[in-house]
Amino acid sequence: MKVAIQGIKGSFHHIVAKEYFGENIDLVECLSFSEMPQLLVDKKAEVLIMAIENSIAGAILPNYALIDDNNLAISGEYYLSICHNLMGLQGQTIEDIKEVYSHPMALLQCHSFFKNYPHIKLIEDKDTASVAKRIHDNQLIGIGAIASNLAANTYSLNIIAPEIQTIKDNSTRFFVLTGTENRTNVSSNKASIKFITSDDTGSLATVLTILAKHNLNLSKIQSMPVIDTPWKYAFFADFIFESYADYYNAIVEVKKEVEALTVLGEYNKSKR
Repeated sequence: MKVAIQGIKGSFHHIVAKEYFGENIDLVECLSFSEMPQLLVDKKAEVLIMAIENSIAGAILPNYALIDDNNLAISGEYYLSICHNLMGLQGQTIEDIKEVYSHPMALLQCHSFFKNYPHIKLIEDKDTASVAKRIHDNQLIGIGAIASNLAANTYSLNIIAPEIQTIKDNSTRFFVLTGTENRTNVSSNKASIKFITSDDTGSLATVLTILAKHNLNLSKIQSMPVIDTPWKYAFFADFIFESYADYYNAIVEVKKEVEALTVLGEYNKSKR
């Protein structure tokens, strides 16, 4: 299976691809999320792995827009515990490290650790694993990366300090995305939808009441502006259900109360 990820081998997206689909995958590396949807159109990838939210930093709003704008279908989800490690060339110690490069999110999540090492300059980069690869390929002395255990193993780097994230219970939720038009999955127990309510008072409350009436457990709701209509908002919602019939009936009823509704995907919830 051709699986596209943001980042390269050793990245957290790579870990998710391996754990979700197994070792026997054809990995397609991308340095940005924005280039991923076209890979499905060009049939260079069959599925995409895309981070959508972090337990510390919250939702990745541009990725919601990418899913919506490109009519991507959510076929699954995966929660990955994020463990950040400081790494460098073999033999390097933390006193040797002068600069540390990594993704802005990784730097943010490890900021407290570096307060004890004021001699280290933190520099934003595109991807965690790509920095690890660059250190290995160019044998960069005095340069560190924040990345996964897989990155350290892949690029033969020494883990100078393990688990340096400020909050140890740190996880990221990823979507498994396809370009399929058929999004019905009667064996599912979770769904993601996008809907736009009217401007009437209580319109959002009406939708939430319908979901509750049909025993749907709302697990997330996220608002985003409707770009071509100022001060108009769309809502992206995830909910869990035990009965597909309850879910189906709820969607039928909600459609009557909103201006627009799109089912983004029906899938099985992942363990956190």
